[in-house]
Amino acid sequence: MKVGMLTGPFGNERLETVMNFAEEADIPCLEVMAHPGSKHISPARLTAKRAGKIQENLAARGLEITSLAYYADAADPKTRKAIQAHAKKTIDAAAMLGVPTVCMLAGFPVEGMSKIETIRKVLPKVFRPILTHARRKKINIALENYFATCLQGLDTFECLFETIQDDNFGLNYDPSHLYHQQCDHLVPVSMFGPRIFHTHAKDTLVDKAKRAHVGVLGSGWWRYVIPGFGNIDWGEYISHLRANGYDGVLSIEHEDGTQTREEGFLRGAWYLEQFC
Repeated sequence: MKVGMLTGPFGNERLETVMNFAEEADIPCLEVMAHPGSKHISPARLTAKRAGKIQENLAARGLEITSLAYYADAADPKTRKAIQAHAKKTIDAAAMLGVPTVCMLAGFPVEGMSKIETIRKVLPKVFRPILTHARRKKINIALENYFATCLQGLDTFECLFETIQDDNFGLNYDPSHLYHQQCDHLVPVSMFGPRIFHTHAKDTLVDKAKRAHVGVLGSGWWRYVIPGFGNIDWGEYISHLRANGYDGVLSIEHEDGTQTREEGFLRGAWYLEQFC
């Protein structure tokens, strides 16, 4: 496995700036933001010449892009067509750059529907054109299991893959979203091993005393932190990944408000490297 980073915290800076930091920090893999107008990679404006220049810059620094990231609510009927169109452009950009995976979200539950109902009735229509295009380009689509979207508990994972069975449709698996829900974050690794195309490395810190005071429906008793600063046993988790055939990236998603951008990535990479 290799350590990587989601480039989002560098959103206001050029991709070359991110590459320079990653090289200095010895973080070899990048999950690059590719939203419309992104300063990192804007799929609609990516030319063959620009793609070639990006590949040259990566090679010169010993880096690689493991995925392009486009996180938007594809289930929203008001924006669905625009998101599908941009997802296809992102897939084209990934193919142009030799990147195997595009990371997305499952979308939020549609008004008047539960998460399970949205998965069954809406998501097949949302992702069919995206997956068809991705298959032609030999690209995987990996959904992050962000708990506020339709991918929340293990029941929603099961429903998703029963409903959409395409072999290029899987997960950008993030254990932190399950941990604070008190779901078993290890079980999905064995249940859905072949579906894990990419991973987020993000930890969760639970304040048990505060939880006991405010209750599980209260707020402020958990927060996301850099790996090694929370409650997840990363050696155990990564051992499960290895045992189930995963040998990809551990992409640090920095959402730790107690650490600066650079120090969070540096500390997270240093900590994770011992398991790689």
